[in-house]
Amino acid sequence: MPKLEYISLGRRKCSVARLRMTAGEGKVTINSRTMDEYFGNESLKRMIIQPFEICGVSGQLDVNVNVQGGGFTGQAGAIRLAIARALEKYDPELRARLKPAGFLTRDARVKERKKYGLRGARRAFQFSKR
Repeated sequence: MPKLEYISLGRRKCSVARLRMTAGEGKVTINSRTMDEYFGNESLKRMIIQPFEICGVSGQLDVNVNVQGGGFTGQAGAIRLAIARALEKYDPELRARLKPAGFLTRDARVKERKKYGLRGARRAFQFSKR
């Protein structure tokens, strides 16, 4: 792996994560804060680290992420996709592990827009006969 820095982008719902991955000791920095400071929820932290564990490279790469938009779950999903894409650039042979686990698939579920004449995307106002 001769290249020193790997840049990738991940999206989920309204969140966009821009990522820089370099050789290091496994530090994950999100918006200039550690992962523990940024995400309080353990399941979200585990979700972000999953691609490293599946590929067997945990503790070898430093990740610096700039993420904006959406909520914490959407941001965690965007970061996971960005990490998986960067790992694929780092070593193309890792694709065989990442693809079956579903980490390279962009989750396209986005909130549906509100339609005119309705209360929300699909919810109609209550019907009154009289």
